[in-house]
Amino acid sequence: MTWTTPDLCDAHPEVQVAEPLFLDFGGNHRFHGRIATIRCFEDNSRVREQVGSDGHGRVLVVDGAGSVRRSLLGDMLAEAAVKNGWSGLLIHGGVRDVEALQQLPLGVKALAATPMKTEKRGLGEVEVQVGFAGVVFTPGDWLYADANGVIVAKQALL
Repeated sequence: MTWTTPDLCDAHPEVQVAEPLFLDFGGNHRFHGRIATIRCFEDNSRVREQVGSDGHGRVLVVDGAGSVRRSLLGDMLAEAAVKNGWSGLLIHGGVRDVEALQQLPLGVKALAATPMKTEKRGLGEVEVQVGFAGVVFTPGDWLYADANGVIVAKQALL
C-alpha cells in the first residue's frame, strides 16, 4: 500500500505534525515504524548501541539538542542500522558521509550535514520521551515520514 503523510493527516487529524526542519539524507525518503528514542548531545555512543541492536522495522528518534557541530550518524552506523532492520532515523542534529547515506535503503532525516565526528563519552539516555520540532516523541508511538514531512501517532495508521 502506498501512503503519504498528507493522506494520513486527512484520515487522522489527531496526529502530531513536526515543524518542517528536516532534510532527507537516506536512500529511502518514505519510512515508518514504532519509535525508539535517544537523548544525547554531541556524543553518538547510544546511537551506536541502538543501531547495533535489532531494529525490527522501528524508527530511531535522536534528540541531539539541535547541535550540528558534530555528526550523530555516519555511513558505518547507518550500515549497521540497515543490517539490523531499522526503518529509519529522525535526528535533531547533524549527519555526515551524505553520499554514502543516499545509497542505503534507510530513511534518514536530519537538520544538516556536518563533517565532524562525535566524541565517544558513553553519554545519553535511551527510551525516554523527547520533544523537538513541536512534537513529543514517546517510545512505542508511531512515526511516519516522507517528502511532505514527519507525523507521529499513538497507534499504527497503516
